[in-house]
Amino acid sequence: MKRIVIVFFVFITLLRVGARADEGMWIPMFIDRLNHADMQKMGLKLTAEEIYSVNQSSLKDAIVIFGRGCTGEMISDKGLLLTNHHCGYGSIQSVSSVENDILTNGFWAASFDEEIPIPGLTVQFLISMADVTNEMLKGVTPEMTETERGKVLNENRKAIVAEATKETHFNALVKDYFEGNEFYLLVYETFKDIRLAGTPPEVIGKFGADTDNWMWPRHTGDFSLFRVYAGPDNKPADYSISNKPFTPRHFLPISIDGVKKGDFSMILGNPGSTDRYLTSWGVTLAINETNPSIVKIREEKLRIMDEGMEASDKVRLQYASKYAGTSNYWKYFIGQTKGLKRLNVAEKKKRIEEDFTAWVETNPNWMTAYGQALPLIAGAYETIGKYNLQRWYLTEAVMRGSELPGYANRFNRLAELLGDKKADKEEISKEIEQLKKGIDDHFKNYDAGIDQQLLASMMRMFYQDVAADQQPELLRQIADKYKGDFDVWASQVFAKSTFTNPENVKALLNKPKAKTIVKDPAFELIRAFATMSAELQKLTATANSDLQKGNRLFVAGLRAMQPNKVFYPNANFSLRLTYGSVQDYYPGDAVHYDYVTTMDGIMDKEDPQVEEFMVPEKLKEIHRNKDYGPYADANGRMVVNFLTDHDITGGNSGSPVIDGNGRLIGLAFDGNWEAMSGDIAFEPALQRTISVDIRYVLLIIDKFANAQNLIHEMVIIKEN
Repeated sequence: MKRIVIVFFVFITLLRVGARADEGMWIPMFIDRLNHADMQKMGLKLTAEEIYSVNQSSLKDAIVIFGRGCTGEMISDKGLLLTNHHCGYGSIQSVSSVENDILTNGFWAASFDEEIPIPGLTVQFLISMADVTNEMLKGVTPEMTETERGKVLNENRKAIVAEATKETHFNALVKDYFEGNEFYLLVYETFKDIRLAGTPPEVIGKFGADTDNWMWPRHTGDFSLFRVYAGPDNKPADYSISNKPFTPRHFLPISIDGVKKGDFSMILGNPGSTDRYLTSWGVTLAINETNPSIVKIREEKLRIMDEGMEASDKVRLQYASKYAGTSNYWKYFIGQTKGLKRLNVAEKKKRIEEDFTAWVETNPNWMTAYGQALPLIAGAYETIGKYNLQRWYLTEAVMRGSELPGYANRFNRLAELLGDKKADKEEISKEIEQLKKGIDDHFKNYDAGIDQQLLASMMRMFYQDVAADQQPELLRQIADKYKGDFDVWASQVFAKSTFTNPENVKALLNKPKAKTIVKDPAFELIRAFATMSAELQKLTATANSDLQKGNRLFVAGLRAMQPNKVFYPNANFSLRLTYGSVQDYYPGDAVHYDYVTTMDGIMDKEDPQVEEFMVPEKLKEIHRNKDYGPYADANGRMVVNFLTDHDITGGNSGSPVIDGNGRLIGLAFDGNWEAMSGDIAFEPALQRTISVDIRYVLLIIDKFANAQNLIHEMVIIKEN
């Protein structure tokens, strides 16, 4: 009887976690073996080799990592790159000023010479990917502690990367997959000369802003255009006026046939991070403490920044990117918590864990191999939970709070060198020069008034919300001395600190003294928190190691338990493919959402008194005259955004939505509110990707901007 019950458990587990075609962030090099047949049934016309190849031009050669957290795609043979407006937001802001407010007004280069260089911006093309699991696990034994295992893996990783990049201009890294059960080498070619070619005004590129963020229906023209430049040999080169537009190995042709419900489509991009194998303990902690803490702290930061930005156009530009970054995931964590509760994800995870335990107990070999997994995880969370609030307040209120302490901390190395009588003078000089180079960059987007308020508020929240025995002694001393008035304390810190304005920093670096640095109140504060952080790491080191090992064994066990199930690894900001179709959805009882929005919706939402919903006069004129050119749909409407059931997350922003013929039909930019729990648990009925229709992108470039020079570069196809 027991055996029958166990088999039933396993059968139920297969039902619970079985993947659908529209779920999964698949490794492209395995598409032929794992997904190609399913994709063909849904409408794919390409071969697997045309999607991913290291020997010939393929779709993967058109996809880039844009900056440090987005995706982009090549859309011409002259290096023209398309990505989201919100991905390019920081770059656009960096070259904007009150006098030339590109963020507000938009920008369109009429020629290569007019394109604006973006210092520090890079794009990376994936050259190849290889399974190096066997090489990484050389010397690793089951008896090793996680620390010992980590040391062997790091040494193996260095050797693999060194060999892969030897005598090349490529860069490479080895990433973990399936919680450290597999390892893959990724080799990239990184370009450093990137220039802004075109961007719509913010009222188009960010239409709806925070109000509509993560919501459907959307009406956002979330795109920007950049260009990749290369040296005379078509290889990466530092910025030079003599560089030429890069000729990519592949670029995406564009289809303006439009989308209809059920159309096959796929997305190639670089999803950043998911936690689909997170256990019930992790979900419960996220719901009860982690997410509410992040939301609470970010809400206060947004309030302070918003007040400062409202008072000054200069400050508005300085903090535009910072505010957008803080706001995006403030709202995300609100939605994720609601989704996790509504979909009862913790209970679903518990049932999977119960089935896993039942399966393990049926076989001594399985018990030996995987029996430790869940006990290790449960024990780890018991310890981690004690310090979880401290950890997130340290991250959000200290490390991501006021910029002053973090900036002061950059001078720690210089203080150490100056305090060491044996320190090399040349090394000291190099450190000083490096710090001098960073002065203008730091203070360009810095407002001391906002930062002083942030310092006071963040320290007040830390003092009030974190257990007293988990606070730095210095913070408690400050609270006692100032009777809890952190505003008065912060004003004195800003009056005394060297690191609040560029003139004082330059004076320090011209006559550097260790004492000036170490006695600075901002430096003392951050070093106190650094000491606390180091203590936290010691207290949770064993638990974190146990969690790492437990997760690895759990995922390995799940795969062993279901040998016929095709698994995909969590996202880790490496190239993945997801596929599905254009779809509407039903977010709740008696509520139905269509799969497209049109320009009519923009006009319905227009509110001249609300910045988020202002509409440029020229766009209204285009709508009045129905001047849509070849970009209208069959009914004469101008489609703006559309929905698919693709599986994406942060990092996929800017990813191309591609039809079955390998043509660009849209640009992914968001997920939907009802499925914010999707990074942890995919819900097929609710999970939707929001994309800007490529026809709306072309309309803005062509009819709104009159930038036909950019249109003429593209290969635009209309068959229907």
